[in-house]
Amino acid sequence: ASMARIATAAGVSKPTLYSYFQDKEGLFVALIQHLTQDNSRLLTDPSALDMALPPNQMLRRMVKSILKDSSHNKNFLTLMRLIIGESEKFPTLAQTFVQEVSKPMLERLAAYLGAHPQLNLPDPAVAARVIAGTVVHYLITQEIMHGDEIFPMDVDRMVDGLIDLVMLAGDAPQLSSTAD
Repeated sequence: ASMARIATAAGVSKPTLYSYFQDKEGLFVALIQHLTQDNSRLLTDPSALDMALPPNQMLRRMVKSILKDSSHNKNFLTLMRLIIGESEKFPTLAQTFVQEVSKPMLERLAAYLGAHPQLNLPDPAVAARVIAGTVVHYLITQEIMHGDEIFPMDVDRMVDGLIDLVMLAGDAPQLSSTAD
């Protein structure tokens, strides 16, 4: 969309739009910040993670909440499409999404995982990325790319399987090694 079309859709003049946003990238960045404020609350709001809950319950609640909220939020799904599609042309747009959403979410989740030594995870930051990657993959394949019609996966089944894997990962012998 051109800035002229955006201005028309917003019911303002093009100069008014430019008075608020220097360019289309600035408008996209503001849009990301606006649309992601509530979407990442569960992982960025310290009160949202209940440290007293057993990790399997808290992680299950968190992942289900993120998937439910994201899959029903068409604006957020559209934003994800936009960011993926425009990331080469507007790298700052993609970096803003990473800075505003991904980084705080992954840091908070890694801190939560690290605060639970009973999980016995060798690297909570890696475990956080695995969890987030699974959630993003599910949203992309099931919601954004309409894969739910081709290769459906019940959200409860996916969440239960993911949490089972995370819980089992800490019980498994550590196979990683820095030397090959």
